[in-house]
Amino acid sequence: MQEVDLYPPLKTYLEKQGYEVKSEILNCDVVAIRGEEAPIIIELKLGLNLTILLQAVDRLKISDTVYIGVPRGLAVLKKQRKKIVKLVRMLGLGLIIIDPNVRIGNVDVVCDPSDYKPRQIKKHKQRLLGEFQHRVGDPNQGGSSTQRGIMTAYRQKAIAIAAYLIENGETKAAVIAKTLEEPKTRNILYDNVYGWFDRLGKGIYQLSPRGDSEFQDWFDKGNQS
Repeated sequence: MQEVDLYPPLKTYLEKQGYEVKSEILNCDVVAIRGEEAPIIIELKLGLNLTILLQAVDRLKISDTVYIGVPRGLAVLKKQRKKIVKLVRMLGLGLIIIDPNVRIGNVDVVCDPSDYKPRQIKKHKQRLLGEFQHRVGDPNQGGSSTQRGIMTAYRQKAIAIAAYLIENGETKAAVIAKTLEEPKTRNILYDNVYGWFDRLGKGIYQLSPRGDSEFQDWFDKGNQS
């Protein structure tokens, strides 16, 4: 398939809506004009990448109505359609999917160019601010791999509990909570997300073998902030 294969069905689609359509006008793949309306510019591409997006954005210097036209069945659209459409809309562009195998009725306008402002989700913002405020210091490196583990505020609290158990041995959760002034101590011990704690009896915990083996590495990382 070539980009020119996308042109005939697109031209037919636009002409049926009253547009005069011409190709390769001053480096624009397709230009469609109807009456006194602003020109529509469509860049025909066989894929989607940063270069293509930048090229389309550059066309906004000519017209507010710029689309990217791509073939149906594009793998990246199948996998990340919602994210790609969101990005295209944020850039003020439109997206058209074209099936070059059928001449008529094979053009799907996924989104039109428009001003776009993402809807902010309050709980996500609160979660971000909460993590920022409760994390002690800055123990991670920006862009660090999640495979190496991220030091979160939750993990810092688990480390503090583990350090207490190392120093004091088996202890009631209530005692640890009071000493560390950490109201979430009981939940952290009970949930045992990292497998660091062993429950010995009602409300009594000690450090697990896993906690003992992993503690020092995480403790050292936490002190690198």
